[in-house]
Order: sequence, then C-alpha cells, then structure tokens
Amino acid sequence: MPEMPEVQGLVEFVRDRADGLEITRVTVANIAALKTYDPPVTDLVGRTIGGAERAGKFIDLVTDGPHLVFHLAKAGWLRWYDQLPATLIKPGRTPIAVRVALSDGSGFDLTEAGTKKSLAVYVVRAPADVPGIARLGPDPLDDAFDRDTLAQLLAGRRTQIKGVLRDQATIAGVGNAYSDEILHAAKMSPYALAANLDDGEIDRLYAAMAEVLAEAVSEASGKPPADLKDAKRRGMQVHGRRGEACPVCGDEVRSVFFADNSLEYCATCQTGGKILADRRLSRLLK
Repeated sequence: MPEMPEVQGLVEFVRDRADGLEITRVTVANIAALKTYDPPVTDLVGRTIGGAERAGKFIDLVTDGPHLVFHLAKAGWLRWYDQLPATLIKPGRTPIAVRVALSDGSGFDLTEAGTKKSLAVYVVRAPADVPGIARLGPDPLDDAFDRDTLAQLLAGRRTQIKGVLRDQATIAGVGNAYSDEILHAAKMSPYALAANLDDGEIDRLYAAMAEVLAEAVSEASGKPPADLKDAKRRGMQVHGRRGEACPVCGDEVRSVFFADNSLEYCATCQTGGKILADRRLSRLLK
C-alpha cells in the first residue's frame, strides 16, 4: 500500500513533470473508481496544471479549474509515461482505471491490481469536498506538528497505539508499514495503550515518528514512480521482514496476522521478549 513517503514522492515527481502542462484527455476505464459526477470529469480537459499537493495519502492535482484528487488505496499506483501509449484502453480487461493525457505527449495511468477495487478518484472544486480529506487529522510532517500536538492526540485514548497511528482522522498519512517502523524505532509494543504512555515514552514516539518519516520522505524524493516501491522495501527495518533478523538486536522479526493485514515487530526491542499471538487463532498473550 502506498503510504505518506511514497505519496509525497509521487506528488513531487508529478509536480516537477506536469506543472504548466494542459490536460488534453481524461479516459475513465473503470467507472467505479470515479466517486464524483459534479463537476464532470470532462471539465478537466483544457485545464492547465498548476502543481500537485498531498493531503494525508491523497494526491491533489491542481488545475486552473477543478482539482483531480485520487487515493491509491491498497493496490493502486501511478504509472507515468514520457510518451503516453496510443493503444486503446479496454474497460474490464486492464488494471488501468483512469488515463490522463498531457499537452507535451506525456501522461499517466492510475492503475489497480487485484480483484478488490478500492482506488478512488474525485473531480472536485476544492480538496475539502473529498470526504476523506475533510476527516483528516494533523499531518506529522507539518511544522506545527510538535511533541505537544502528539501528546494531546494520545491523551485519554484507551486504544492500542498501533491503531492510533493508523487512524487517518487522528494522524494523517501514517499507515500500516510506517506505524510498524515507528514503533520499532521507539522500542514500543504495538499494543501499548495510548492513554498509558508516560512522558518519556511520548518523547521516544515523537522522535521516532519524526526520524522515520523524514528519512523515508528523503529516500523517496526525486525518484520516478517505478522506483518508489523498491526504495520503500529497502528502507524497512521490520515491516515485511518476517523471519529475518532484526537489524538492531538480531532477534527474529515476527508477525501478528489479522483478517486483512498483518503487523511486524521485534519481541526483544519492543515487548520485553514476549511473543504476541496470531490474532486469527488466539488472543494476545499476556
């Protein structure tokens, strides 16, 4: 799943390549991906792109008319072409959901793999017209997001810290992968209750969040979309590395599986050596 650093990398790439170009054609191959009808998608044609912005994990392509906003969800991606293919898109027979052609011959496809289709595309007058953006919490990369901001978000929340970090209405942009990485860097159990964290633990969590996200964004910056996924994988310490050695202590990286996702952690670094049970089979070991 693309998360904040990869989305930021995509935003910077598209901003650099598309700024000042005109949209000459928009083809919707998967009508279910288009979540709005007013303004119509045809209103984008002839508009000049004035940049790209990120809101959480949403990408906002700014024009001198409507905004083209999209969320890549779990299996979506942006495929860029310096010269857009001339082949016709056959709806239902391609992973391409939307194709955008630009005035210099370049363009991009929004694609989605798999059978579970969650990619969402919006044509709106303002980004806040997208319900998911309107609900977003503060962005941890914002200069105003400081240690006290984090402490206020955690106060009184009788919720596991892993879930708090993934909740977009609480903190925008941190997903499953980077919450694993942040908690590993902070030496914190994913099941620690947010409300129970003391000042020292909040300090560690804030420092870990700032460092992990800054490093990931730096790694993604300047890379074309085709290289972003590999850059993400290379930077991971525990996420997606089940069975490998923890790079900090050498213990085995372990997973906890849920119905539709998993988390990875190091027992030595994060849980005092306690192994967390597979949640599909039994409750968390006490």
